[in-house]
Amino acid sequence: MSTSSIAVVTGAGSGIGRAIALAFAARGDTVVAADLDLAAATATAEQGPAGRIHAMDVDVADAARVTALRDRVNAKIGVPDILVNAAGWDRTDKFLNATPEFAEKVVAINYLGPVHLCSAFLPGMIDSGSGGRVVNVASDAGRVGSAGETIYAGAKGGVIALTKSLAREMARHGITVNCVCPGPTDTPLFHAQDEKLQEALIRAIPFRRLARPDEVASPVTFFASDAASFITGQVISVSGGLTMAG
Repeated sequence: MSTSSIAVVTGAGSGIGRAIALAFAARGDTVVAADLDLAAATATAEQGPAGRIHAMDVDVADAARVTALRDRVNAKIGVPDILVNAAGWDRTDKFLNATPEFAEKVVAINYLGPVHLCSAFLPGMIDSGSGGRVVNVASDAGRVGSAGETIYAGAKGGVIALTKSLAREMARHGITVNCVCPGPTDTPLFHAQDEKLQEALIRAIPFRRLARPDEVASPVTFFASDAASFITGQVISVSGGLTMAG
């Protein structure tokens, strides 16, 4: 890995994705902040060092739009060294209330999104011959389950398995693939939940508070650094002790 890299971060318009994009920019990397909401991605770019973050729109659930994003990134900025799949979406409800349309949307964004991004960007990383880093942002729901988030948990569990399997395939190319699993975090997605559920989750965390998005960004930038050059296929929880998966 070079001292200055090109990083593509999805879901970079808010929350954890925004914190990750800003963290890479702060360490001197060139960052593509990709989000379904271009205005939100632009706001992220404006918060970073001048000219360091480039906002682009993408729908991670749409393979054609992901390919279009790759082509724009390669043409305007260069082949990325780092890919962070941080885009995600969910709505808390009982499993039996889920419609097929809801289930398909959750899987399309949370699982197929990382599949599309990896499929689009990994060939360029391989061809560059300089290795690379992929960091998938899953969820502790995918490690231990979460009532009211059953389909989301299943999709994130898929991301964890995808990470481990892809790490085996990419090792021969010098590309590491790792996974960060946040617990409850101070993001718009968390605050969209029922207030009583929010309060119950905070009480259940041993630290008695939510994670800050920058606290989730830290292990992401670690996995993307030279310090993690011999670490691949690993999953780390950032949950304040709420979950302690083996």
